[in-house]
Amino acid sequence: MTFRLKTMLGAAAVMVASTLSAHAETALKWAHVYETSEPFHTESVWAAQEIAKRTDGRYKVDVFPASQLGKEADLNQGLKLGTVDIIISGSSFAARDFKPIGVTYYPYIFRDANHLIAYTKSDVFKRLAKGYEDKTGNHIAAVTYYGTRHTTSNKPIEKCADLNGVKMRVPDVPAYLAMPRACGANTTPIAFAEVYLALQNGTVDAQENPLTTIEAKKFYEVQKNIVLTGHIVDHLNTLFSKKLWDSLSDADKKIFTEVAQEASERATKKIEAREQQLVGEFKAKGINVIEVDKSDFEKNVVEKVKLEDFGYEKADWEAIRAIK
Repeated sequence: MTFRLKTMLGAAAVMVASTLSAHAETALKWAHVYETSEPFHTESVWAAQEIAKRTDGRYKVDVFPASQLGKEADLNQGLKLGTVDIIISGSSFAARDFKPIGVTYYPYIFRDANHLIAYTKSDVFKRLAKGYEDKTGNHIAAVTYYGTRHTTSNKPIEKCADLNGVKMRVPDVPAYLAMPRACGANTTPIAFAEVYLALQNGTVDAQENPLTTIEAKKFYEVQKNIVLTGHIVDHLNTLFSKKLWDSLSDADKKIFTEVAQEASERATKKIEAREQQLVGEFKAKGINVIEVDKSDFEKNVVEKVKLEDFGYEKADWEAIRAIK
């Protein structure tokens, strides 16, 4: 074989390898802590399929549910390290890197799910999301409504003062503690997986979660009352790692963002629809569902819990509250 022919064959091989490389499938990991039956998972799977479809198979996204790649704190750490590419996680974790974004967990900041979604399209959201991205490099692509948090208890709760002295399980997150403590509850941090048993054996007398969680975890079996305190309109963020976001072309960033936002909208609608059904279903089970004057709870929070103590900005709180 002549030197010229060898050179030509070598060049052709390089071109073929280069072409194959350009069309090679990039594998990505999408992780979360939710069960396979929940919309947060089913819509993540839908999103993974859509990304593959809309990028002509250039990206293959594998979804890892139910803490398969670790607890929520582990997933946030993995996002920083680049060992996981996409996660679903709450702003309480984002606030560990950029405190101001945690203002969205302050009780009664959102009126309802529509107010939350309006916030995600506002200038204040863009500013807070940018602050988080500037700090971490990670990108908040979408926000999903998680559900409105209510209280379950052994005794009827009609007003804020009725929580005084009640042993209440609350997630160990500063803003989650605000309402129960403002009402005088004795808050107890207990691992989520152990809450049912803690309610059953009397370690605690109350807890708080969205209606969908109260149903999924069967807390209504060990609590006589569901109190519609509606103290936090909760949400989850879809986050892209810095490593992934920086690697995407502008065209692919658009695809990934559109898919993430469409998946969030789909999940939000499912959560809202299920919440509307559950009040009636709980009543049919013989559970005492109590409507309360939320303004009483809100007044106590505003008077007794300072935004600034959490590292939040009053201007952000006011801007979000003003969103119509």
